[in-house]
Amino acid sequence: MKTMNPIDATIGDWHPPAGVRAASTTRAGGVSHGNWDSLNLGSHVGDNPADVLENRRRLAASLHLPSEPAWLKQVHGTLVAELQGGESGLEADAAFTRNPGVVCAVLSADCLPVLFADRRGRAVAAAHAGWRGLAAGVLEATLARFQDPARVSVWLGPAIGPRAFQVGDEVRQAFMASDPAAAAAFEADVGGRWRADIYRLARQRLAAAGVTRISGGGSCTYSQRDRFFSYRRDGITGRMASLIWIDAETANE
Repeated sequence: MKTMNPIDATIGDWHPPAGVRAASTTRAGGVSHGNWDSLNLGSHVGDNPADVLENRRRLAASLHLPSEPAWLKQVHGTLVAELQGGESGLEADAAFTRNPGVVCAVLSADCLPVLFADRRGRAVAAAHAGWRGLAAGVLEATLARFQDPARVSVWLGPAIGPRAFQVGDEVRQAFMASDPAAAAAFEADVGGRWRADIYRLARQRLAAAGVTRISGGGSCTYSQRDRFFSYRRDGITGRMASLIWIDAETANE
């Protein structure tokens, strides 16, 4: 039998507020095979359903999750689901909660996962930002759930890096339509194409919305094959998860 690697879901470059827990998985530590090797957490990508369930069980055990994550049906939009606890299968690209023990989660494999926490540890959120959702305002829609964006700390999870993210001019124009300064996040490539820095685009939009504390943004899912799934690289592939929750025990102290 193949030896399984341990789950690595640590976030080393971000320190959430006291009482907030956060994690972001790699592709290591699960039981899936083939294109989904090995910790695929997406149930919609053609993997064996039993393997996905086992991977989610391992995730919950490894992170000592207080509840089952509220897995979303992500559609590259801007809808934010406000979670009370017990929800699943909601069509949204972000989840927000003020309830301790409720786990917000998003899945990704090149798109940008973004985690949010207010500095008092009273509210958290997770957003899935592909270029369409990012341009349409999914980060701003998520921030709108918080009382004061200036008091929100944000972490940018693993996404496709600027050397690998080639896009057409329509993508560049979609961002520049709302902010001409977005041009700085695009570098001209061959054939009228552009290389886009999704991390820089996210930072620009977050800063414009009033966020002053932004961490993360140093990975490339496309080039780090052994560490991350990448839809653009592989087509049929798994999904990583980025999760955040308020610790119930700390909140009750």
